[in-house]
Amino acid sequence: MRKQNIFVTVDAVVFQEVEKKVFLLLIQRKNLPFQNHWALPGGFVEDSEDLDTAVARELLEETGIIYSNFMQLKAFGKLGRDPRGRTISVAFAGFTDANTIPKGADDAKEAKWFDIKKLPKLAFDHDDIIAFAISHFHFNHHL
Repeated sequence: MRKQNIFVTVDAVVFQEVEKKVFLLLIQRKNLPFQNHWALPGGFVEDSEDLDTAVARELLEETGIIYSNFMQLKAFGKLGRDPRGRTISVAFAGFTDANTIPKGADDAKEAKWFDIKKLPKLAFDHDDIIAFAISHFHFNHHL
């Protein structure tokens, strides 16, 4: 069998609803690639880690938010999605309380909530992941 050179990552699509508006949690990347760009919290899965453990760990490390009630959405793996090499990301979605306050940490310069109608330019293919999540939860009535 031929050895593959594919990495597995996780991305956390975390929403909150405040006064009938839907917000999405994003982090500002501290490191390359896409340094200073906004992105979903996430990162590489460790060899000894389940996917749901990895997404909760990455969210905690990058935003200080403790959350584990994720729903697995879909895998994203189009070629070229990460300039560091072939990666497949498993996206997870969740909803936090309206008073949840993120704090950028680890490899996140900053973490904050964005109105889903006013998202900044995003790193990787995170716009595709977010669009899928928004359509999955039928937020279109908010848009």
